[in-house]
Amino acid sequence: MAEPAKRTPDDRQIAEKKRLALAYLSEAWEGATADGVDSEILAHAALFRAFADLIETYGEEAVAGLAKTLPAKIMAFEFSLHRSVQ
Repeated sequence: MAEPAKRTPDDRQIAEKKRLALAYLSEAWEGATADGVDSEILAHAALFRAFADLIETYGEEAVAGLAKTLPAKIMAFEFSLHRSVQ
């Protein structure tokens, strides 16, 4: 069995920032759904905002490359919060 990769302090700091960011987004998501915004509308708005921000930072070509990797990641359950294993 392969030994797990060692996490550097930078890796831990980035992981903590990601957890914090997801907590902020989850809180905002819950508030918006409580105010009557449909989840599908939130999802589309969140994707738009995320892609717009990434494009501003990295450019269209780089983000298009990232988008090409999404189908495999989706099928590998990388974005599934609630998954059932059969």
